[in-house]
Amino acid sequence: MSRRLVEWSTRLNPLVSAILRSRVHWLLSPGLMLITVTGRKSGRRYTIPVGYLQTADAIIILISEAPSKMWWRNYRDEGPIEVLLRGRRRGGRALLVQPTSPEFRARADAGFRRSRFIARIFGIDFDPRGGLSNAQVEQLARRAAIVRVTLDP
Repeated sequence: MSRRLVEWSTRLNPLVSAILRSRVHWLLSPGLMLITVTGRKSGRRYTIPVGYLQTADAIIILISEAPSKMWWRNYRDEGPIEVLLRGRRRGGRALLVQPTSPEFRARADAGFRRSRFIARIFGIDFDPRGGLSNAQVEQLARRAAIVRVTLDP
C-alpha cells in the first residue's frame, strides 16, 4: 500500500506545492510544508512538499520509502534548509536522525501517535497503548528516514 501511495502523492506534488504557496495554504499547512534543499554534489536547489510534525523543539520530517528518495541524504551531516511553513518562509538547520538512536524511536512514535494513517503509510500496525516494538523500529530503520529541522530564530 505505501509504495502506491508514495507514487500517487509524487504525481500530486506540483498541485500540492501550488496550494502551499497560495493564499489557501491553510488547507494543507497543518500537515504539509515545502522544503528547499540544495544538493550536496550538484548544488541544484529542489523544492518539494513533505509531511511534518511540529514539536516543542523541532520540526520532524518522516520519510517513507527512504531508499528511493535522495534529498534526505544531504543531511547526514547538519546543513541548511529552507521551509515554507504555514505560508511563512523560514531558514533552519536539518540533520538526519540516526536509526539506532533513541531519538529515532521517540520521533517515529510521536508521529504515529499523531495519526494512525501516518503509521499505515510506513506499513506499521501501530498500537498507541504499547508504542513501537523493537521489530517495528528495525523495520522502520530499513525503509524510513527521519530528519530533524531546527528553525532559525
